[in-house]
Amino acid sequence: MKLRALKTTAALAGVALLGLGLASCSASAAADGSATAGDAAGYAVDAETLVFGVVPDSVDTETNYQPLMDYIEQESGKTVEYHESTDYAALIEAAIAGKIDVASFSGFTYVTAMNNGAALTPISSIMNGPDQEPGYYSEAIVPVDSKVTSLEEFKDLKVCFVDPSSTSGYLFPSYNLLEAGLDPETDVTPVFAGKHDVSVQKVGEGVECEAGFAEDSEVLKSDKVKSIQQTMVPGAPIVMSDTLPADVQETLVAALEEVTIDEMIESGIDSADSDAFRATFYATEPVDDAYYDTVRDICEKTNAEQCKA
Repeated sequence: MKLRALKTTAALAGVALLGLGLASCSASAAADGSATAGDAAGYAVDAETLVFGVVPDSVDTETNYQPLMDYIEQESGKTVEYHESTDYAALIEAAIAGKIDVASFSGFTYVTAMNNGAALTPISSIMNGPDQEPGYYSEAIVPVDSKVTSLEEFKDLKVCFVDPSSTSGYLFPSYNLLEAGLDPETDVTPVFAGKHDVSVQKVGEGVECEAGFAEDSEVLKSDKVKSIQQTMVPGAPIVMSDTLPADVQETLVAALEEVTIDEMIESGIDSADSDAFRATFYATEPVDDAYYDTVRDICEKTNAEQCKA
């Protein structure tokens, strides 16, 4: 069985055409003497700017990342430009096209991007509390008054996933459904919510989705759903582009590999001193490419199309 590719496959199928378009634009710009991406010596925009890419997992995405972007700006001496992709596939496409310098990926998105030619290096993963390993939970959820207590009971239900390239909202849930004896494409009716908070909302309403999946941080915000199963997912990586100059890469590693929220505040990042940021950030822990071999194993076990080059 091959898990669906949906938007991801469509986006990646267009990468070749995108590349041709970019090459054409670069040639045209060079001909009239205007600046091109190549003139930026490996930057997505220019040598004074770092583009920070994210997927809007919730309505609070930009607010959640602002203190981290402020910190990167301070430590690098460059302007940090927020780049919010419409979905996971668009962020992968941006990475492959060299349109981001730093990004917060999911593990699945990182593996997919690397398999399709992105030049990225993981720096670290965010921990939400002390004495934690990098990682978070994929939650299987049902409405709070539901009688469903196991994944086996998801059969024939309308099930909310987040996005075909979401680690905790699709890849690990698909694997868990397969382990429960259910085909995530044919034994349930998949509904793609687009964001984790929307998946939680739809399951809580119990109309479009009778069950679903989302990351733990969004599940905790709702009193309309309950979790019936948790699965630990490798921590989402903060990545940097391999095309950045070596000194900039060294600066980013020094700043982001191991930093606590208290260190950020002490360094002068006042925006980090808030309850909202403390709810999503405690510290970073170094990770490397091998850390995501667990994701690659799940890709192989599910035969997920998105994982393939």
